[in-house]
Formats: sequence, C-alpha cells, structure tokens
Amino acid sequence: MNALPPISMTVIGAGRVGKTLARVCHDKGAAVIADLLNRTLRGAQEAVDFVGAGRPVETIEQLAPARLFVLAVPDDQIATCSERLAASGLTGPDSVVIHCSGALSSSVLQAVAATGAAVASVHPIRSFADPAAVAAGFDGTCCGVEGDAVAMALLTPLLQRIGARLIPIRAESKTLYHAAAVFASNYLVSVLAVAQQAYVAAGIPAEVALELLTPLARESAENVFRLGPAAALTGPIARGDVATVARQLDAVQQWDTGYGQLYEQLAAATTRLAASR
Repeated sequence: MNALPPISMTVIGAGRVGKTLARVCHDKGAAVIADLLNRTLRGAQEAVDFVGAGRPVETIEQLAPARLFVLAVPDDQIATCSERLAASGLTGPDSVVIHCSGALSSSVLQAVAATGAAVASVHPIRSFADPAAVAAGFDGTCCGVEGDAVAMALLTPLLQRIGARLIPIRAESKTLYHAAAVFASNYLVSVLAVAQQAYVAAGIPAEVALELLTPLARESAENVFRLGPAAALTGPIARGDVATVARQLDAVQQWDTGYGQLYEQLAAATTRLAASR
C-alpha cells in the first residue's frame, strides 16, 4: 500500500463516531491526531484516552491549525460549527473540512467553503453503540461519501488506508439515503423491542422473550443478506394465510392500538414484498 504523507486531523465533537474515526486513523497511521474537542474538557480527555493521541480542548477558539477538520457533531450543530470554525481563521485553501452526517450534504459547510476550504461528507454505515468494537473491526466498513474534488482527493487514500469501502452518493439524495440506514438499524431495533413487549404481554418473561427473538432475528437477517429480501420472507403473509394475519392484527390492536397500526403498516409492506416474488 502506498504510504500517505502525514496529515494533521482535528475532531470537533469527539463522541462515539468522532473518537472512533480518530482512533482508527491513529492506529492505521493515516493521520496525526491534533485536537479532540468535546462539550467538556473531561469528555475531551476521555476521547484522548480512548484514541491514545491528541490534545483535549473544549472550545473551537482553543484549536490549533490542522489540515483536516472532522465535524462529528449532531446534525443541527454542523452549520453553527462551520460558521465558528470559519470565524476562527483556521480554515483556508489548504484545509479540508468534513462532517459525518448521513442526512446532510457537504453544502451545509458553506461557511468554511467560503474561506477556500475543500468540503465533503463521510458517513460510516455502522452502529457506534460500542466504539471499541467498531474501531477493532473497522476494515470493510462502507462509508457514504460526497464532496468536492479537492476534498475527495485527500480523503480517498486516507479512508482506504483505514480499511473503508467508499460508496459515492448524490448530495441531493442524502436524506433518503440516511432514511435507509435508519430503517436498517434504528427501526429494526424498535421492531424487535415491540416484539419483546408483545411476548411479555403474552406472559413470557422479558429475558426469555429475548432468547426467543435471537434465532428469529439473526436467521432472518442472514437470509436477507444471503438470499435477498423476497426469497428470505417467511410467515403467514408469504404463505398467503390471510386469516392468521387478520387474527394477529385484531390481537395486537386489542393489546395496543398504536402497535396495531404499526402491524397493519408492516403487513402492507410485507404484502408488497411477497407479491414481488
């Protein structure tokens, strides 16, 4: 693999995503970690301890110059951070600024772009509930990327160095792209939580309910990845057992009307999937 020239990297918002990317870049020698900024100095120091490199800071005004700035803050803070970073005088034609939002495009970084900085967005398609586990197994991680040519020229070899697989996406489709990830991750968790609650309402202890869900969820997911969604579908709708579906809908509605509506909507989506076969 071609050696990368060392670049300095600062992370603004060194929470789960930010500190994980910093650690992987540090471990792989893809970047020299400069500053790690968090809401509190204690949080910044915890990020430094996790990464094994960097200087803890708690305000943008304390940042030192860097070649690459990574904004790993909540979506509604990205534009403000961009504005404050631009006002700091730290960005210019030699700077690259990226954010990690899945829902927003790099256009939200307009303030730093106006200083001459190159901009992009990089969205690692992973669940960051366990940053240490993600950092240890980052190889092969898909990252949705879009941005200007100068930014991508710097980011492409860096991301490849840390084992990322780059997936180019259209800037105008970022919100729909991110909704897909929410369906696959967040809403999957929510549906499994509802399933556990239904088991509990049927008289099954909560911990036993999780044991019942484990093979169903794992095997269903594995079948989707191995066979494709339509071929992986099983159950009453796949069999055309309309009567069973009707009885289940009635039972769920009697238990909880909101979840009854959810069951009905999922049944409609599942019917469309079954028809595609």
